[in-house]
Amino acid sequence: MAALPPGIRLFLSLSRDQWFRALVLVLTFLFYCSFHLSRKPITIVKGELHRHCSEPHEVELHSYKEFVILNQGPLHSVQNASRCGWAPFDKKNYKQLLGALDYSFLCAYAIGMFLSGMIGERLPLRYFLSCGMLASGLFTVLFGFGYFYNIHNLSYYIIIQVLNGLVQTTGWPSVVTCIGNWFGKGKRGLIMGVWNSHTSVGNILGSLIAGYWVSTCWGMSFLVPGMIISFMGIVCFPFLVEHPQDIKSEPTPAPQGSHIYKVQNKLLQITEPPEQQELQDTLEPSPIYPTHHVIVLQKEIKIPGNGSAAISFLGALKIPGVVEFSMCLLFAKLVSYTFLFWLPLYITNVGHMDVRRAGDLSTLFDVGGIIGGIVAGVISDKAQKRATTCGFMLLCAAPTLYFFSSVSNMGVNFTVGMLLVSGALVNGPYALITTAVSADLGTHKSLKGNAHALSTVTAIIDGTGSVGAALGPLLAGLLSPYGWDNVFLMLMLSDALALLFLVRLIRKELSCHRPNVQETTEYKEH
Repeated sequence: MAALPPGIRLFLSLSRDQWFRALVLVLTFLFYCSFHLSRKPITIVKGELHRHCSEPHEVELHSYKEFVILNQGPLHSVQNASRCGWAPFDKKNYKQLLGALDYSFLCAYAIGMFLSGMIGERLPLRYFLSCGMLASGLFTVLFGFGYFYNIHNLSYYIIIQVLNGLVQTTGWPSVVTCIGNWFGKGKRGLIMGVWNSHTSVGNILGSLIAGYWVSTCWGMSFLVPGMIISFMGIVCFPFLVEHPQDIKSEPTPAPQGSHIYKVQNKLLQITEPPEQQELQDTLEPSPIYPTHHVIVLQKEIKIPGNGSAAISFLGALKIPGVVEFSMCLLFAKLVSYTFLFWLPLYITNVGHMDVRRAGDLSTLFDVGGIIGGIVAGVISDKAQKRATTCGFMLLCAAPTLYFFSSVSNMGVNFTVGMLLVSGALVNGPYALITTAVSADLGTHKSLKGNAHALSTVTAIIDGTGSVGAALGPLLAGLLSPYGWDNVFLMLMLSDALALLFLVRLIRKELSCHRPNVQETTEYKEH
């Protein structure tokens, strides 16, 4: 008889619980990948919304409809006859107008995030996430309709960005809560470091999709991502399992000297010290524990997945480390999102490249971000020093940004190398804080097993970071007319401030000789 193929042996070796973990990991990866995929097109299309002006007699056409109008009537019949791009972004103040689009989205995202976490705790995450993705797909498509219906009203695009920013806040608290529910703290940094690559993968795919149509039909750069995230929303509803208890997964086998009892339809795992074994042996474990029996226990009994009430906003702020990591993320995300929204335009202006090539080249920053997120997760797992890992990468990021600004006009080879390094150092701390650190703090020992706190803690940390994400692109739009050097100076100062907020936690970690220096507790899985 032939031996089973190795793939089938692997298939059979995995338990039911492991298969569900893999399913949740893959689904949440794809879901949040689609969120970032739908955010990225605006960064690519910026170079098309405002182009370097051509000769006065040349008119850039954006659709077949305009071609027909141009050949049937005078030049003024064409609604977008501008030589410099798509009105109203064809004016000299285009950087401020494009910055207003970014700020509208990110400001709405930051405000909505604080509310979204608390709402997510009180609703089934599957419903919450599905509706959010469908709504986000709708608003992304509506932005693309501006091209097909010749919409040149700035208010239209700003309103779409605000609404899209609000509904996109459903994504992050939901997916992090699902991952936190399914995966313990043991290798959380590594698992979440790999899993968090969905951000960069989504950015890369969004750049490639948007870049494919940006020069010919930029409306499709929004329609296709919008349809993709809507499809993911449809997939989410029938397949996402947000908690192991939802599938009644088998409890972890009881250790020696412990027994499982059923009390009021809840399973209790009771472990007694050796001196209590004689007493325990007189009690036969039974399917239904008699209500008139009384046991004196030496340890506190914890019911897995208890129904604790959702934590309050102020209660979440009192968790040690939440404020420090939130403020650190504010400045770290400011740097990351400035690159996310302005890097393609920067490469176009400084490197004198066409829009599509600049968009493709900008994906290397996200490739570096994937590497940085994984490295940060592995190091923090081994050293058990989350804050120190973030601090070291932030310390290295500031001078790297200076070198990046210096070599950007020295050729493609230098730019490629610095994009990879900068992406790793900028996105590494950002990825670690928004994933492993958020999950650690959301399952802090002070919460006494309250599983409902994870969504609120995640939303507070990422919501505070989103304030920085809103400020970064706005400041870049205001500073870039006076020179890109000013933008990079702002980014380096932000990295220094992010490091400053971690100093107290870093000192505490380095002064502690125990292996686990974070005030976190292992998330027990049952």
